[in-house]
Amino acid sequence: MKIELLYFDGCPSYEALLPRLRALVGEEGIDAEVELRRVGSVDAAEEQRFLGSPTVRVGGRDVDPDADSREDFGLKCRLYRSSEGTSGLPPDRWVIEALRRELARSER
Repeated sequence: MKIELLYFDGCPSYEALLPRLRALVGEEGIDAEVELRRVGSVDAAEEQRFLGSPTVRVGGRDVDPDADSREDFGLKCRLYRSSEGTSGLPPDRWVIEALRRELARSER
C-alpha cells in the first residue's frame, strides 16, 4: 500500500502529522512506510495536484473526501474543514477510512 505525506518547506504542519499518521497506519495493522514527498515549486504543485501542506494520499488518492473537486493547487499551508471544525491536519477518521478503503481494494 502506498501512503504519501506531501509537504513544502515553510509549512511545519506535516511535522506534527507524520508521527500521528505512522501511528494510525500501525493501529490499522498495515505494514507500510509513509513516504515523505517534498513539493518544491508552484509548477510541481500544479502538476501533482497539491492542495497544500500537509496532504495525505493513500493509494494515490487524497484522504479528503472533497479533494477531487478542488483545483486550488499551490504552495500553501492547508486547512481541513470537517464536522469537527477546521484544522491544519486531516481528521483521523478520514485517514482511517482511506486506509481501510485501500486495504479492501487491494484484497479484491
